[in-house]
Amino acid sequence: MDRWLGDGGMPLIGQLGAALTAYGEGWATAEWHPTPICCNPGGTVQAGVQSVLLDAVMNFALLATLEPGERCATLEMKVSTMRPARAGDELTLRGEVLRRGRRVAYLQAFLRHGGENVTHATGTFAVFRPEAAG
Repeated sequence: MDRWLGDGGMPLIGQLGAALTAYGEGWATAEWHPTPICCNPGGTVQAGVQSVLLDAVMNFALLATLEPGERCATLEMKVSTMRPARAGDELTLRGEVLRRGRRVAYLQAFLRHGGENVTHATGTFAVFRPEAAG
């Protein structure tokens, strides 16, 4: 997974001004300096763009728990924005696995600016195990 630090294997992450910075068993972090393409005409980072990165940091946190051959996918996400973010803000993201079962995992992620919560997301993810040979 170290090779995915930075853009997480998705060039879009870098184009948005973000980079995955660290991960461990069930958590991942990222830094984000939103570029102007992330913003609506009023200069605020669009919630859908925030959602892309919140989903990515949760996915990366879950990937850190997978066994060889396992895969995962987002089933659903809820995003609550509490404060605006703007292009150039120094933002941090953290995704955390709350509970991981054999087939379903529950995660949360926070987007923060200066230690203050900007956006909170929760997600439900499917875990796919390798199919038995034969």
